[in-house]
Amino acid sequence: MAGHADNEIIIASPIDLLWNMTNDVRSWPTLFSEYSAAEILEERGPTTRFRLTMHPDADGNEWSWVSERTPDPATRTVRAHRVEPGWFKYMHLFWEYTQVPDAVRMRWIQDFEMKPDAPLSDKQMTKRLNDNTVIQMNRIRQIVEEAADKSPVRT
Repeated sequence: MAGHADNEIIIASPIDLLWNMTNDVRSWPTLFSEYSAAEILEERGPTTRFRLTMHPDADGNEWSWVSERTPDPATRTVRAHRVEPGWFKYMHLFWEYTQVPDAVRMRWIQDFEMKPDAPLSDKQMTKRLNDNTVIQMNRIRQIVEEAADKSPVRT
C-alpha cells in the first residue's frame, strides 16, 4: 500500500507573489521552519536539482536528500520528486496554485511508498506528512500574506 497526502490552504496574496516566493528554493530555509539549508546543485531550463537539509532532530541527526522540481508557470503547477529517496522507495510531489476570489488556493499532493526497512510505515508517514504540511502551509501563509500587505500592487 502506498502513501498519499493531499493538503491545501487559501492564501490572501497575488498569485505571482505566492508563486515566486514558494518556487524560490534558495529561500526555503526561511519560508519553511523545518529546513536549515537548501543548496542548488543544478539548473536545467525550468528544472532545479537541489539538496535540502533539515534542522537536527532530537537525536542530532541532520536529514538531507536531493530532489528535483519543475515549475510550469503557464499551468501554475509544479512536479517534483526525490532523487535520493532515503527511506522512501519513491516520493512524487505535485503543487497546484489556483486563483480564487481575492486569494490563491495552494495545494500539495505527495505520493510515496516507504522501503520495507524504513522506521515508519506508509500509514505512519502519511500522518506525519499531513501533520507537518498543515504547520508549513500556515507558516507560508503568514509570511506570504505579510509580504502581500507590503506589496504596492494587489491582484
